[in-house]
Amino acid sequence: MTGLWTVAPAAWALPPVAAPQLHLKDDPGSLAAGLAKGCRLSPAAAETHASGGITLLGAVAALLPIGLGLRAAARRNRRSNVRPAAAGVRRQATETLQEGIAKFYNASTGVWVDIWGEHLHHGYYPEGFKGTLAQHQAAQVDMIEKVLEWSGVPESGSPGAPKSVLDVGCGVGGSSRHIQRKYGCVTTGITLSQKQRDQADIFSKASGQFDSCSFKVEDALKMPFADNSFDLIWSLESGEHMPRKPEFMAEMHRVCKPGGRIILVTWVHRELLEGEELKPREQRLLDSISKAYYLPAWCSISDYAKIAKDNLGMDGIRVDDWTERIKPFWGAVIRSALKPSGWLALLRGGWQTFRGALVMPLMARGYTIGTIKFGLLTATKKP
Repeated sequence: MTGLWTVAPAAWALPPVAAPQLHLKDDPGSLAAGLAKGCRLSPAAAETHASGGITLLGAVAALLPIGLGLRAAARRNRRSNVRPAAAGVRRQATETLQEGIAKFYNASTGVWVDIWGEHLHHGYYPEGFKGTLAQHQAAQVDMIEKVLEWSGVPESGSPGAPKSVLDVGCGVGGSSRHIQRKYGCVTTGITLSQKQRDQADIFSKASGQFDSCSFKVEDALKMPFADNSFDLIWSLESGEHMPRKPEFMAEMHRVCKPGGRIILVTWVHRELLEGEELKPREQRLLDSISKAYYLPAWCSISDYAKIAKDNLGMDGIRVDDWTERIKPFWGAVIRSALKPSGWLALLRGGWQTFRGALVMPLMARGYTIGTIKFGLLTATKKP
């Protein structure tokens, strides 16, 4: 070792750029951006940023051999399937954001389910939490319960308890099944991923809930449901994927019954003062995460509240920041990826899944420095 670690740009399908020295303490987005662009990371990059004593560089160093192999295999596969273009015709990428999201979750869902189970979201943690994987999985169930409680959804059997629920961005249906058991209601989940829909059905058949929990491959920006269809609209960590937030909120509002409730829990950026913008290094951090997870432009939870109030005229609008309640999560996810079982799962998941794993330390970093927030919103549709 010479004290400098260089990753060849050929391993990443990105345009070549200059390779300046980058220090993570000066540029929190430089890990993924620097590696992806063939930049050199100095020894200072090995500072501890993620929870649990995991270093950004250490996590990447452990995962990088897998990633390089998967990336090379993906490139060979693409070349073997490419037919020569007609003379004078230049090929252009036509993959939409929705197609990219579907492809990402089709590839990565099996990896997540193998390690973490049926819940594809953060856990809710008491102060000072340290626990096993099973305890982290219990914290994910606690997240659902705590969000329902915070939102003021009545208990089962009480007046106003939901009878029909739409789970927007349902993953493999973990929230849908929990809510169905809790309230005895009928739930419908939508996802862009066929793999997730199929896995959701498998879980629901195994739990005896197949008749009460249905799942569809649909776009949340143009849902097939009639107006005023559901008592409760539930969206747990899917809003960050939505490219047009006002349209996303309007669609949820449209299918919500009068007097019904929308609950949105999503990744957002920090609140900005009037006229303020994110700092360049904050934007680079979010850009690195967005590239791996297929996310459009970020917003704040206040931006969602403004849409609910000004565009939709909703009642009882409440927002909150639970960043402190979810901090142990990403450290646990990183540690699970670094175990032998995690390595094997990443190999099965392919390049896109590995790229998502590579930026997990950046999510932890974003929460630590305050750029990323875990935002909640609830509101009711006017009767």
